[in-house]
Amino acid sequence: MSFELLTAFGWQGLVLTIWIGLAVGSFLNVVIYRLPVMLNNDWQAQAQAILHPDESAAAIEKFNLSVPRSHCPNCGHQIKAVENIPVLSWLFLGGKCSSCGNAIAWRYPGVEVLTCVATVTMIALYGHTPMGLAACFFTWMLIALTFIDFDTQLLPDQITYPLLWLGLLSNAFLLGIVPLQDAVVGAAVGYLFLWCTYWGFKLITGKEGMGYGDFKLLAALGAWLGWQAIPSIILISAVLGLIYATLRILMAKQSTQEPISFGPFLSIAGWVTLVFRDSVLAVFLP
Repeated sequence: MSFELLTAFGWQGLVLTIWIGLAVGSFLNVVIYRLPVMLNNDWQAQAQAILHPDESAAAIEKFNLSVPRSHCPNCGHQIKAVENIPVLSWLFLGGKCSSCGNAIAWRYPGVEVLTCVATVTMIALYGHTPMGLAACFFTWMLIALTFIDFDTQLLPDQITYPLLWLGLLSNAFLLGIVPLQDAVVGAAVGYLFLWCTYWGFKLITGKEGMGYGDFKLLAALGAWLGWQAIPSIILISAVLGLIYATLRILMAKQSTQEPISFGPFLSIAGWVTLVFRDSVLAVFLP
């Protein structure tokens, strides 16, 4: 990482990078909440059409990333533009709705700050270049997938597939991370490893150990980082997942029979491997 890359356009460029990171984080909060709801509405509409084709479908209120406007879930107060400034509005309002005083979850500014820090890190690695922009999209997609999976145990194809193709295209046409051949093999190995693990576990126990979204996410990470990174991603994510599950069980917040979302740990492992690639691979591929 290089501070010179961050300040290549002076302090104005650095401030703009920080602001873009915060603004994207604000948008990701919308995606994290609304995309699962949009998918659920779509599935319900499809099920209605299949199960009751002769019945007129019930009118569903329009709901997407822009409609309806953001509002307080407690009192319905529509959030004004001045109340929607990343981080600053939350601090100014004291973490409460301006209308009813209901608490606004700290996770909203938390996602904004996380996205900002991660974006600055990508620019410090790759500079204000096409590859730097691609790495930012990589980071933003992983943040969205992490929180969506944590909340709903879903890894939407609407994000995992573009993430995979963006990785292949970045390595093909930009100054990518690995040669295109390694990226293609990485995508195949990532998918097939978890696919084989899934079916092996199911044949032995009769239970499903993970979802297909995990296969696609690891394939996407392989497309970005190459097949060489797959062992480190798997081990790091498995260790993080085990630590998290153990702590939850010890704190009596989860039973041993309840599943946990694996996507967040894959995302963290993939991002860490990108940032510290040389150090991580040196451990696994001496």
